[in-house]
Amino acid sequence: MLGDRVAEVQQVEVSEGDAGQRLDNLLLRELKGVPRSHVYRLLRRGEVRVNGKRAKPETRLTAGDRVRIPPVRQEASPPGQAEPSGRVVAGIEARVIHEDERLIVIDKPSGLAVHGGSGLAFGVIEALRAARPGSRLELAHRLDRDTSGVLLVAKGGVALRHLHALLREGQVAKRYLALVKGRWRLGKKRLDLPLATSHRQGGERTVRVHADGKPSVSVFDPLERLGELATLMRVDLETGRTHQIRVHAAYSGHPVAGDDKYGDRDFNQRLRELGLRRLFLHAHRLEFVWPDTGQRCEWTSPLPAELESVLERLR
Repeated sequence: MLGDRVAEVQQVEVSEGDAGQRLDNLLLRELKGVPRSHVYRLLRRGEVRVNGKRAKPETRLTAGDRVRIPPVRQEASPPGQAEPSGRVVAGIEARVIHEDERLIVIDKPSGLAVHGGSGLAFGVIEALRAARPGSRLELAHRLDRDTSGVLLVAKGGVALRHLHALLREGQVAKRYLALVKGRWRLGKKRLDLPLATSHRQGGERTVRVHADGKPSVSVFDPLERLGELATLMRVDLETGRTHQIRVHAAYSGHPVAGDDKYGDRDFNQRLRELGLRRLFLHAHRLEFVWPDTGQRCEWTSPLPAELESVLERLR
């Protein structure tokens, strides 16, 4: 049986460590146990105030700001449902490829979301927090649930603020590997196509190329042509929009293999016959320079074995 409590109005003063953080991220941290959809509903209704005024989810906070959080019902979930199991926690810990005083770098597996929500009890970040109780851990960026590869988790607000600034300014080099439909004949191609997010009936989020969308740039470069059926691509991102590579690839006429939302059904079926059981999209490499120290950081995740085996069958 679910237990619950009704919180009182909270007045949270933003610390130096939280300066630069988005308002929605602070709320999600402060209101653990409250569904993400309810948190964003509070924001839309104007029930959350920053220095007495309404604020948008993407509002960047500064030290000394006062955030009013209204009374909300926080539910304690049944044991074993909302908390990741010991096996899941151990599995994520085993995929840590780097850790220092500022961040944790994960080689995320396909099939595991980066955070809970939308019917998912937990994701990578919840598993890490369970393994390190008391630590202040925040996702620096996102990967789709079915995308594998390099994922950054910040330790504390200062590191998060630096990483978010680097991402906003395009100072984080992100490279992906993707298998796309057909023989790519465009050479190295920079796709500058704005993307807009919409919602279908039932709340499913989709993204499409639209003139009123946000600027979105992907650079596609063929690595290996596998007959007329498929091409292995290297994709460098200049922006980091939701589903960006998948939508750009589909728009170009070369959808990503295994993409059930934007892809080609017949092509996906052909690849399933060759053993593909997931989206063929992998965050292969990530690189940036810490702005305060000048230290260059770079991490690479090799293509997972299940994707390599598909390439071998295609060859």
